[in-house]
Amino acid sequence: MNDWLVASVAFTMIGAIGGFVVWNYPSALMFMGDGGAYFVGFVMVELIVLLIARHPNVSAFYTIVAMYPAFETLFSIYRRRYVHGRAVDAPDALHLHTLIYKRIGRKGISFKNMQRCTRRNSVSSIYLWVLSLITIIPATFFWNSPYVLGIAAVAFAGAYVWMYSVIVRFKTPGWMMLPVWMLRHASRAERPPAAPDRLR
Repeated sequence: MNDWLVASVAFTMIGAIGGFVVWNYPSALMFMGDGGAYFVGFVMVELIVLLIARHPNVSAFYTIVAMYPAFETLFSIYRRRYVHGRAVDAPDALHLHTLIYKRIGRKGISFKNMQRCTRRNSVSSIYLWVLSLITIIPATFFWNSPYVLGIAAVAFAGAYVWMYSVIVRFKTPGWMMLPVWMLRHASRAERPPAAPDRLR
């Protein structure tokens, strides 16, 4: 698009978030907090609005690049208000990323080892990255095609609801455990060999 403003801000945010990921994956060393998360979301949405407003050939459906946080918010409101009959701002531990951590990421490890429990929290990011690519990839290559972007939005909603339903009902497919299985074997490979028995 040759839009230096949008590009410069976008690459600045990529560098800042990339540096944060380097320091915090897979073991967290810094805490972004709600303020940091809200700021990242604000900049992302502002860039989307600028891109669409400054370039009429960009489809309005390009907003699907931010569909994950938007859909998560709407789905949480629906779940709390109409499924559980609670206030929409009532806190709970039933967000998708929380369910992935509790029912997939922590599977097969002891709660006595808090360091390993905390490190398994990073596994949730892998699932959310893959899920977000359902809309990010089409938006990147078909930014001027509302039909393709609309189909991608429907596909994302279907994948999100399906993933949430199978995890919340304890019916997670075996192939979804692959990242946890790989991390478990990597942890075993990193363990130091046992010390020799000096009594022999």
